Amino acid sequence: MVVEIRPARPEEMEEFYRVASTALVLTQGQIQGINPEWTLCAFEDGKLATAYAAWPLTMRFNGEGIPVAGVTSVGTLPIYRRRGYLRKITTRHFELLHEQGERSIAILYASRAAIYQRYGYAVVSTRNSYHVEPRFLQFVLPVPVPGKFRELGGGDDEFGLLVDLYRRFRVNRIGYSHRARAMWEAGVLAHPPAGGLLGKVVYEEAGEPLGYTVYALEAPTTSPVLGQRLTIRDVIWLSASAYKAIWNYYAQMDLVGEIVWDRVPSDDPLPHLLLEPRMLHTTSADGLLGRIVDIERALPKRLYTEEATLIFEVVDDLCPWNNGRWKLETSIAEASIKRTNEKPQLMIPISTLAMFVFGQISATEAVRMQRLDLLDPDVLPIWDKAMRTLYRPFCADIF
Repeated sequence: MVVEIRPARPEEMEEFYRVASTALVLTQGQIQGINPEWTLCAFEDGKLATAYAAWPLTMRFNGEGIPVAGVTSVGTLPIYRRRGYLRKITTRHFELLHEQGERSIAILYASRAAIYQRYGYAVVSTRNSYHVEPRFLQFVLPVPVPGKFRELGGGDDEFGLLVDLYRRFRVNRIGYSHRARAMWEAGVLAHPPAGGLLGKVVYEEAGEPLGYTVYALEAPTTSPVLGQRLTIRDVIWLSASAYKAIWNYYAQMDLVGEIVWDRVPSDDPLPHLLLEPRMLHTTSADGLLGRIVDIERALPKRLYTEEATLIFEVVDDLCPWNNGRWKLETSIAEASIKRTNEKPQLMIPISTLAMFVFGQISATEAVRMQRLDLLDPDVLPIWDKAMRTLYRPFCADIF
């Protein structure tokens, strides 16, 4: 048996899509647009056994835009499973990222988090979902809406307005992606289900755009009594009044039986504003999984809001270049990192470090969870402040 780990060739891409869609139980139309050079696959005796690819994405990193590898379309045909092919591919991919030096973090959405946490990934964001009837969208403290809505057309100017508002919204966040036009068209602006309607409205005050929302509206499939189903695709706001106005807009959907928003940031304000928040029927799940592939390149790219000196020792089974003691010096202006022989304050698994860097948990929380070894108790407040993010980590896109 001969096993190769290499990119798929152009003539092998049809088989790549077949393997990925079969393993993930998706249609081939749901997996598309991947260039052969973005793939890294396992071939057994010349046959494609495991599919794997990584989009070249840019992600907000607590206020900075950085290149990341968006791992996608991962799957092994059942007849080739339990042979370690995904581990071989993942190890090789991390080696390539380290050698190339451009993308020092890998991110993905997992069919099962357990698969990837074995490779040093960690759950670095939480994704909430709402299922609510419009009649329950009532605020504790009602506020008059000073602006108005208008429907958006399909021209380039209107598309440019969406892009501008989204860019302004994501500027200080962590985890949000930089959307190319293809990402917009395949995601937020994709065609609605057959027989449905795509709604796009922008909120303005005194002629100034301050937010927008995009949604898909579907007619009831069984009885009109059940009402229409509305699925929110995007909610973007630049002010508190714009946020409340958007939900007032949805509250007036009298023919809608259920509003579903299944990609909600964990720090979304709505539960704290509604008169009856339990009627959101909020559920939570893991969102992004993140993996620091190259500590030396990744950590200085992040924005920090405190001046601090953080000394830590890392344990990383898959990326040996990350192992050892590091000294990270942060300030509002810049950050730097280097190897050190100084006594570490913390001993951290690479996965826990990812949770710190994304702001999913604090050092104090990690100690309570026994996700690290604390060597100097006095440093916890310093670590908590230095790793604090401006917003909770989240990504609104699927890739």
